[in-house]
Amino acid sequence: MSVRHAILGLLAQQPRHGYELHGAFQAIVGGSLWPLNPAQIYTTLGRLEEAGMVVKTAIRRMGGPDQHIFELTGTGRDELDRWYAEGVHSTHQRDEVFLKIALALADERADAGSIVRVQRATLYRDLHELTTRRNDVQVLAQALLLDKAIMHIEADLRWLEMVEARLHEMRRLPATDIPPPRRGRPPRTAPERGGAQTRQPEENRKGTPTWQS
Repeated sequence: MSVRHAILGLLAQQPRHGYELHGAFQAIVGGSLWPLNPAQIYTTLGRLEEAGMVVKTAIRRMGGPDQHIFELTGTGRDELDRWYAEGVHSTHQRDEVFLKIALALADERADAGSIVRVQRATLYRDLHELTTRRNDVQVLAQALLLDKAIMHIEADLRWLEMVEARLHEMRRLPATDIPPPRRGRPPRTAPERGGAQTRQPEENRKGTPTWQS
């Protein structure tokens, strides 16, 4: 999740100060479901201001200090539109559980089967917690986010079943073996017609060409 794009999207709705941005973000995703440190809001706002994507104004409050209001600039609007238009790549290929299992298969002191069982129990606890929260959610946006999280856990559970069924195969195929480097000169490609003359083959000590054009 790009916090800066979330801020740009919220500022596209209306100018806001930092506290309002934090509250608006939590209203969309739910505070406990997707926590965001208020300090991160202000740090990101500073970077967006330096990049010319937002501008800051000060409005004096009665009986209190000046309050900084942030507004979206044309540059910020262009960046937000670009973000809306592009897809989001999946990051599931970088998986800590997979890394644990792959390394444990080559470690005599580790038990890959136990790692699978522990992870399954962890996911079932997470699934129970999310399902309980999903049943109590009244805001549609938060419900949809919880639905996605639940579906990801269910997919991870199915993947663990597949891994557990094939652990014996994985043990026979160590994933940490490094292939030896390739030696020798790479094959020479033929030059295009009309190009330079073909180089004559060099000969080794036995008189056999080491490469051919």
